[in-house]
Amino acid sequence: MRIGLVFKRNMLICKPYHQISIRDCGEPLVALPMQEFAFFPTHAYVAAGAPYNGQSPWMLRQSVLESLRKAQKRLKTLRPGWNLMLFDAYRPQAVQAYMVEYELTLMTKQAGLTVENLSAEQRAAMMEKILRIYAEPSDDPATPPPHSTGAAVDCTLADEKGREAWMGSPIDENSDRSNPDHFATAEDTSGKRAHTNRTLLHDIMRAEGFSRDGTEWWHFSKGDQMAVWRENKTTPPVQLVAIYGRADL
Repeated sequence: MRIGLVFKRNMLICKPYHQISIRDCGEPLVALPMQEFAFFPTHAYVAAGAPYNGQSPWMLRQSVLESLRKAQKRLKTLRPGWNLMLFDAYRPQAVQAYMVEYELTLMTKQAGLTVENLSAEQRAAMMEKILRIYAEPSDDPATPPPHSTGAAVDCTLADEKGREAWMGSPIDENSDRSNPDHFATAEDTSGKRAHTNRTLLHDIMRAEGFSRDGTEWWHFSKGDQMAVWRENKTTPPVQLVAIYGRADL
């Protein structure tokens, strides 16, 4: 897929968190220690052909990694033998753009259409759904996608046998089931278990300063625009600035 073929980057849809100023602290991206966490056996975006160009997705800003380690330790105290199971971390800008285009192409094929022949209305409807899960790519340093800052991680839980814990929906599912509290009022055993595990994941991450995305139970970040925007909405309100902008290697 040729980057830029189906996505117009000059059509950025501003999100509320884009209003947050960035004063990057300059922390480096560091490699995630593979022996300390559980990982999905196949990285979905690498498998999809995303252009990492030799860069690893398994990197985070140094302090973000330290907080993730503390969350892992907290989890093991509550559930001995369990681990954080990581799906994705650092996402270069080129990868972010590729995955949005990849999803648009996939969606049009499923509808029996082609990207080139989409009407403006069809494109807008599909992009609205895609951008529910994927942040919009941006070349503007003032509006970086969360994963491109090195401050965001997509994760779930793995039990003592290394099995992915039941969360009610898989990571990256583009449906209402991805909303963090979707199963909050569930009365069936499956739904209750999903909500319990989602709550556990949120609680251990929140205790270490991470903020969860409002539409994705698996997405957590710390110190980027999205996380700071959420922190600034707390009571009493605070006025923080983001300390992580776009991270380029």
